[in-house]
Amino acid sequence: MERALNRGKKRLAVILAAVLVMTGVGVAFAYWTSTGTGDGSALTGNSVVFTVTSDPPEGTLAPGSAGQTVDFTVTNPGEGTQNLTGVTVALANDDGTAWVPTGDCLATDYTATVTDSPSGEIAAGGSLSGTATVTLANTAANQDDCQGQDVPLYFTAS
Repeated sequence: MERALNRGKKRLAVILAAVLVMTGVGVAFAYWTSTGTGDGSALTGNSVVFTVTSDPPEGTLAPGSAGQTVDFTVTNPGEGTQNLTGVTVALANDDGTAWVPTGDCLATDYTATVTDSPSGEIAAGGSLSGTATVTLANTAANQDDCQGQDVPLYFTAS
């Protein structure tokens, strides 16, 4: 009889284990196949205008010379990364209006070009550097009035 009791206990233990395994599998199956929905939102930032600063010019600006180089830096003052496509430079006042030299000096005798243009992503607070060159053409006209001219450069970063 003791044997029959042990056999019954074993059978009950096996059945109970099978029920627990099946229940556990059912819970795990329900967990892995559950679904749900929800909503949320995000706020995108805004682009901020780049700032451009330049160093004092280096070299000699005289008719026919190699000109002066001006190093400049483009800074991203924003809170997120922004992409800089390129930089242009013009002979213009700090408000972008046309520069008019004094005397008989002609603005068209001068050229300004960006010779090393930075481009690419600029992290928040980061910067990229470049170089511009200013030259004065050697023309057949008297250019004495071009001596001592303060030639303003106007940089545009986009």
